[in-house]
Amino acid sequence: MTRALMERLPFEDIIYFGDTARVPYGVKSVATIEQFAQQIVDFLLQHEVKLMVIACNTIAAVAAQKIRNRLDLPVVDVIGAGARNAVATTRNGAIGVIATPTTVNSNAYARGVHALDATMRVYSQACPLLVPLVEEGWLDHPVTRMTVQEYLRPVLAEEVDTLVLGCTHYPLLKPLLAQEAGPNIRLVDSATSVAEEVAAVLHDRQIAAPVKQSADYRYYVTDIPLRFQSTGERFLGRSLQKLEMVQL
Repeated sequence: MTRALMERLPFEDIIYFGDTARVPYGVKSVATIEQFAQQIVDFLLQHEVKLMVIACNTIAAVAAQKIRNRLDLPVVDVIGAGARNAVATTRNGAIGVIATPTTVNSNAYARGVHALDATMRVYSQACPLLVPLVEEGWLDHPVTRMTVQEYLRPVLAEEVDTLVLGCTHYPLLKPLLAQEAGPNIRLVDSATSVAEEVAAVLHDRQIAAPVKQSADYRYYVTDIPLRFQSTGERFLGRSLQKLEMVQL
């Protein structure tokens, strides 16, 4: 997500917050996720941000509206963008969603899709093991492939032609997911959709950054695990500089 924003909006300063001490969120209760989300929003507001992106599908699923209600600035969330992308992509009206258990249980993607087109069929599958496998760096490991096959089997049985990657970790598994889903399934990674939506909001509100030599990227995390540097750089496609650990 952050990488897509950097590539689409090269002049915008970006503050990234990763709650590395308390992830994964996808197996936590709604009340806990809402509490964590509000703490993160409080932290970001201290930095006088002009727009907020909810890049975590789980937070977007259960707390996006509460965040919007308390903020007087634009908020773009990954689920809304993903739903719009999926509706635009599908040819037969059957959309599959793979996501964390909390995101699936919230039914947020189905609601988002049906708000755009009530005739669409949405089939969701919780995939609790995929985030730990990505964190482990097992992107093309036999165990990961077997796990993906198990998770995709019931979704593919519904003859979906579009598969939404409903977690920001899943794009790192895109080559494996594409192989296992087959050539007739289109994968929807909402990162690009979010970046385009952010660009449009900045333009419409006339708050886009002017052309400049370089943008400022700052990264805040709540813990720096052993493999965080390599995992983060794999996500971003660049080195992590200006990285700081904070406590909420």
